[in-house]
Amino acid sequence: MAVIDSPLPDKEREIAGRALQATLVDLLDLSLLAKQAHWNLYGPRFRSIHLQLDEVVTTARAFADTVAERAAALGVSPDGRADTIAAGTRLPAFPPGWRKDTEAVEDLVQIFAVIIREVRARIAETADADQVTQDLLIGLAAELEKQSWMFQAENRT
Repeated sequence: MAVIDSPLPDKEREIAGRALQATLVDLLDLSLLAKQAHWNLYGPRFRSIHLQLDEVVTTARAFADTVAERAAALGVSPDGRADTIAAGTRLPAFPPGWRKDTEAVEDLVQIFAVIIREVRARIAETADADQVTQDLLIGLAAELEKQSWMFQAENRT
C-alpha cells in the first residue's frame, strides 16, 4: 500500500526506489564498518585515522537520512533494518578484532572502491527515470570519492 503519492510514474518510481534502497543499505553498512574500524584501530597514525573514520560515519549517516527521505518522498518505504542491511549490502566485510592502521586503511580503500562503483552504476540507472534522485547520487559519489582519495593517500609511499 502506498501512503505517499509519488510524483513519478510507476516504472520510474520503481527504478529510483530500487537505487535509493540499495544505496541506503550500503550507506548504513558503511557507517557500521567505519565504526568497527574506529573502535579497533591501532598504530602510529591512530589519532588521524580515528578522526577521519568519524567523518566517514557522519557523512554516511547524513546521506543515509537524505536517501531514505528521498525514497519516502517518492512513495517508497525505506528499509534500514539490520537484517535488511545484512542481506543486501554489497560492501566487503571489515575483519573482526584489532586492526593495524595500515591494514584498516587498505580495508577502507577496498570498501570505498565497491560503494563508489555501486553508486556510479545507480547514477546511470536513474538518468532517465528520475534526475532528482540521480543528482542526489551524484553528490554522494563526489563525497565518497573525496573520502576514498583521503584513505588512498594514507597508504601510498
